[in-house]
Amino acid sequence: MKYGSKPARVIAAASIAMVAGALASCSSAPEVDPEAGIEGQTIRVTLANHVWTESIKELIPEFEKETGAKVEITQLAEDQLSDQYNVKLNAGTDEIDVMMYRPLQEGKLFADNGYLADLTDLAEGDKEWDWSDFQKGPAELTTYDDEIVGVPIITERTVLYYRKDLLEKAGLEVPTTLEELDAAAAKIHEQNPDIAGYIGRTGKSAAVTQFSAFLFSFGGKWITDDGESAIDSDEARAAYKFYGDLISTHTSATVNPEMSWPEAFAVFQQGKAAFIADADSLYKNMTDPSQSTVADSVGFAAFPAGDAGAKPYNIASWGLAINDATEKKDAAWQFIEWATSKQTMLEMSKLGVSGSRTSVWDDADATADYPEELIEAIKINGENGVGQDRPLVIQVAQAREIVGDPIVTAIAGGDVDAAVDTAAKAFDEFLAEDAE
Repeated sequence: MKYGSKPARVIAAASIAMVAGALASCSSAPEVDPEAGIEGQTIRVTLANHVWTESIKELIPEFEKETGAKVEITQLAEDQLSDQYNVKLNAGTDEIDVMMYRPLQEGKLFADNGYLADLTDLAEGDKEWDWSDFQKGPAELTTYDDEIVGVPIITERTVLYYRKDLLEKAGLEVPTTLEELDAAAAKIHEQNPDIAGYIGRTGKSAAVTQFSAFLFSFGGKWITDDGESAIDSDEARAAYKFYGDLISTHTSATVNPEMSWPEAFAVFQQGKAAFIADADSLYKNMTDPSQSTVADSVGFAAFPAGDAGAKPYNIASWGLAINDATEKKDAAWQFIEWATSKQTMLEMSKLGVSGSRTSVWDDADATADYPEELIEAIKINGENGVGQDRPLVIQVAQAREIVGDPIVTAIAGGDVDAAVDTAAKAFDEFLAEDAE
């Protein structure tokens, strides 16, 4: 299915900044000679303010020396980036060659508008570059309708953070199942009444991303294969109830109903929780003694298994794509090919960038600064991970509010089934509108 023939769907810049959508677009395959000389050409690359950008800028002179091309960078804050894409891409500009984009946030919108070039033949045709080396979850997220339309550059996964000292005191092993996690949280809280067995995100929208790991591991999903709401399935209902009970049952404190990751992390950092499952990219917040009072006792583990196995999210938070309207697809592809090569990603990893290649995570030099437990957890989660952490739609901010409502009800001890029924009806209505 092609999207280029549809009228472009324009969304206000402020809305695009909040959109957290889905996959990327289909378009006509670019006529590219991957071996074409690009000496003397200027490649116009639009990048976001990000650690990846700062790191790649240090390496770009090597690419320019090797190819004889000139890289012209436009670097913008995320909101400004959305503004520019909204205006320029909608106008069919050919003044952007390579674009750094958020597959979870702009992907579905770009898919409908046909902004992204099809890279399938290029990516799969270069055996040395090796598309198969990219982790499954992130690679799926930058693929649409079996067409590769982006290359993932930044990734993160759900990891289980835990207190080693509290588990040792309780005589417990690290939980490998959600049932064991619940039992461990209960026992630790019973032994330590002022410590929550488990803490997590509670805000309606913020909790959706981390709840997704519980949803998938229970065998649930957001949307059926027919494009209808799946949040009222037995598996989804069980996941909502489990997540709510896990946070609210094993604590003596009043649970803050508006917590995103900074507030939830603060509880753990202050020694007031035994477990939290959240993004592995945030691990330094737990191990930095200036931020965490329990830095010396933090452990890391793969996400525990539910009835459907262990299925944390493994997402590409940023990717590189080629503007389908550019006349410089050959040069644009050679830049992406270099920026996402094994060697470049290896160098980026040494600079602290969490990349998407399996081979880099297996390289001891690339991961030397990471805790060993965390590396092992990342490898396992990378293999098991699902390439989404929210519904893959266009108006994602609105979707998160809808599917997040039963999470809040579950944590508050309310009628979860009634909340799910209401949310499922609203989500079905939303999905029909979103697909128009």
